[in-house]
Amino acid sequence: MQIELNGVPAAVPDGARLSDAVALTGRSGDVLMVLDGFQTGEDLPLTPGCRVTVLGRDERPTAETALALLCARNSPGVAEVLQGARVAVAGLGGLGSNVAIELARAGTGCLHLIDFDTVDATNLNRQHYFLQDLGKRKTEALARQIEAITPCCRVLTDPVRVTADNLAALFALDGYVCECFDRAEDKALLVNGVLEQFPETYLVAASGLAGYGSGNAVVTRRVAERFYLCGDGVSAAVPGCGLMAPRAALCASHQAHMILRLILGETAP
Repeated sequence: MQIELNGVPAAVPDGARLSDAVALTGRSGDVLMVLDGFQTGEDLPLTPGCRVTVLGRDERPTAETALALLCARNSPGVAEVLQGARVAVAGLGGLGSNVAIELARAGTGCLHLIDFDTVDATNLNRQHYFLQDLGKRKTEALARQIEAITPCCRVLTDPVRVTADNLAALFALDGYVCECFDRAEDKALLVNGVLEQFPETYLVAASGLAGYGSGNAVVTRRVAERFYLCGDGVSAAVPGCGLMAPRAALCASHQAHMILRLILGETAP
């Protein structure tokens, strides 16, 4: 019978089991086995058309094997669709840095990272950077992290500030835009510009994520046909109410999750 093994077609005898697939790869000893999205240590039976991925526990995956793992671990058909998407993340702070990492891990094919700023010590309480990133451009530091996580994501970077003059050129090829700015005026510029100039583009923005209030107040709302807003819509960073990692990451996850659902054809918030 025919199966898919590490992303390529393979023939195994009727009644074959996972151990037979492992043998075909030439690997032995401590290996990772994923069968149709389920990681297992058991020698489970194979069925026609099943997807099997086998990898040494300490083995660095190739781009092909990494993609096979995504296809195996995600729901059927999901990874292939995500690989065809291009998403812009505008602003790489507490929201954007976490959004980009989550989208990369989920299997998004192309991320367009946009931010003019560099990493400083005040960022480290909530943003996805490290001490060794201090002084580096956020676009560069985040691109290197994604490269270290997965070979399945192509990263494009623009270390610039988004303005009314460059907005049209920056986002012309992006099917999905994630607004992750700090300042209200920057948010308004991006939201209005994208909605007015790109009627086919989906936009996911954020408002209200400061402090340590209930995480249940952070929600995703559909504002217009292609415009979604995540957050509690109320809490702002002011003296006495700062930005903290859990709530910032929670809102970022709402944004990343909505982007993934939109790519996969789910439009309800």
